[in-house]
Amino acid sequence: MRARIFQPPKTAMQSGWAKTHAWTLEFMPTSARRPDALMGWAGGGDTQTQVKLTFETREEAIAYAERAGLEYEVELSQVRRIKPKAYADNFRYGRSENWTH
Repeated sequence: MRARIFQPPKTAMQSGWAKTHAWTLEFMPTSARRPDALMGWAGGGDTQTQVKLTFETREEAIAYAERAGLEYEVELSQVRRIKPKAYADNFRYGRSENWTH
């Protein structure tokens, strides 16, 4: 069974960075999903894809995967570059952009 270890990205619905520091181990699907004939929902017989485990560090997640005998791949997250901004820069003398108001 294959697993994916990653840090979840920031949700687009909120501006905070909560729940992005822990590492998540989720299982990869082993079979394709198929539509249900009666309801039309997509489903499958693989229940492991519903399991998501969270760990404090990447090393803990890797140790769990090795202990459980799982094949795993680690996805490293992108480096976040935060450009400091100040509201006063909108009114700065000699700014390069034109005033748009």
